[in-house]
Amino acid sequence: MKIMPKLATGIATTVALMSAGTAYSDTQQESKGFIEDSKLSLLNRNFYFNRDFRDADPDDQSYREEWAHGIMAFYESGFTQGSVGFGLDAYGFLGLKLDSGRGRSGTGLLPIDEDDRARDDYGHVGGALKLRVASTVLKYGEMQTSAPVFATADSRLLPETATGVLITSGDIPGAVIEAGHFTAYNYRNSTNGDDDLLVETGEADQQGDSISFVGGQYDFTDALTGSLYASNFEDTWRQYYANLNYTMVLGEDQALNLDANFYRTRDAGDAYFGEIDNRTYSLAAEYSLGAHSFTFAYQKAKGDTPFDYVGGDSIFLANAVSISDFVGANETSYQLRYDINLAAYGVPGLKMSARYIRGNNIDGTDADASGAYAGLQGADGKHWERGFDVRYTVQSGPAKDLSLRLRQATHRGNDDQAEGDVDEVRFIVEYPLDLI
Repeated sequence: MKIMPKLATGIATTVALMSAGTAYSDTQQESKGFIEDSKLSLLNRNFYFNRDFRDADPDDQSYREEWAHGIMAFYESGFTQGSVGFGLDAYGFLGLKLDSGRGRSGTGLLPIDEDDRARDDYGHVGGALKLRVASTVLKYGEMQTSAPVFATADSRLLPETATGVLITSGDIPGAVIEAGHFTAYNYRNSTNGDDDLLVETGEADQQGDSISFVGGQYDFTDALTGSLYASNFEDTWRQYYANLNYTMVLGEDQALNLDANFYRTRDAGDAYFGEIDNRTYSLAAEYSLGAHSFTFAYQKAKGDTPFDYVGGDSIFLANAVSISDFVGANETSYQLRYDINLAAYGVPGLKMSARYIRGNNIDGTDADASGAYAGLQGADGKHWERGFDVRYTVQSGPAKDLSLRLRQATHRGNDDQAEGDVDEVRFIVEYPLDLI
């Protein structure tokens, strides 16, 4: 098991459909052509989502509920033949409101108009030009990203995208290296491809107009992998990331996976978000025995500001879950998780999980008084979250790959930790189709 960002606890189908290399051979020498290696896929996603804010003020909206249907088409061309190959990736997204109301809007599934009503429909069309030499691919345009220091999210109806340049290389055996520069964002409930870059937590009068990063992953052995990344959020902060992941086979149907993630963030340039000196890490151990998996995770944020990130899913930490990331200033958190695969009991395709996370020792009172996190958290923040997940994927027949997923999460905390008392339910139905 590789601990992944919140994307892994949400929806990963779109990433698989848009990921580089799925529609064409890995090296330019093996290219069959622009059309011959092309692929067209369609994803239907039906999404119901409600959130109940149990501690909302009397004048605030205390309940949000929406139901919508998303249709996503993805086209990936192959590359033209020759020493340098050219290609095109394109997509079209359409979101349709099935149910919502003025007093229930705001879950993030649908855009909101000036009357606080969810729009009946919305969509976005985009794409990226690409060039390949050997096993190195250069892309320019709108795309999804998955770097741990800049990852777009896919946790609502339609996926987020970013506009920029991305280079990915597999020319070094055992390694994947990437570098990117991005200047605009398309939010999950937006039709604009030129929104400001998404910052998860902090609010400032000004923020950087671009983010650049470089890094990659190397497989030391079949059991041990490592990653290193560095990024620069213009005139805001510099961020570094490291990961080690090791799997030990202990016997028949038994294994132990150890995963360590570390982020270091420091203010840079004009320091638009104020003074930042944050070190956040997580350590996770998963023991699997046949159909069962048991996980324990420890996470620590060191610094007077919360750990923050650009991009909806740029957080590869063990305790980043449905509602909370557990990354408050100076926060310590622990997680217990249990997973079961019911295939071993005669129900292939059915999986269930349960988790509980508790965080405490939050103290944000020493945050820069003129920065983006001033007053966000008090001196004794504490909270907890529990979640349940049931998912079933049809294994054969006309509905093969149709998936149904039910997720429930509950979050409770005190006033010093800056996140409210929330109950939420998500029910997601997905049906992917390969058209070409």
